[in-house]
Amino acid sequence: MKITIACVGKIKEKYLMAGIEEFTKRLQPFCKLETVAISEERMPDEPSAAQKEQVLAKETERLLAVIPENSYVILLDVVGTAISSLELAAKIDKLALEGSSHITFVIGGAFGYTDALRKRAAERISFSKMTFTHQMIRLLLVEQIYRAFKISRGEKYHW
Repeated sequence: MKITIACVGKIKEKYLMAGIEEFTKRLQPFCKLETVAISEERMPDEPSAAQKEQVLAKETERLLAVIPENSYVILLDVVGTAISSLELAAKIDKLALEGSSHITFVIGGAFGYTDALRKRAAERISFSKMTFTHQMIRLLLVEQIYRAFKISRGEKYHW
């Protein structure tokens, strides 16, 4: 299975980079994980609604360009459906059984997504009703993908 994480922005904090690197390494026996990060648009300190829309449109265009054509797209969205770790594991298993060998998870920038990106996604999931930085959610996502593979194999991961 191949998994792509398409996201906005670079990770700058060393503790987040270390965590992401660790789980990426742990995932090697289970899947080929690739992260494609597009650059964040620059924004004034207090942007107008029009400036926010402009940024959103530019980031959406670049995200859509890096999503592999035949992949199953899952958008991480605060208004998406909340799922458990067990449900994520079952979803990945089901997709693999149905012949979907490539899954792309999309993490947007500060202003979320446009309708064009929502339409491209097969589904939208939420990690929480709380808001996280897009850098933090990348760490949480790779950890949950790793957890999903461990669950699917019946291996212990959490006591």
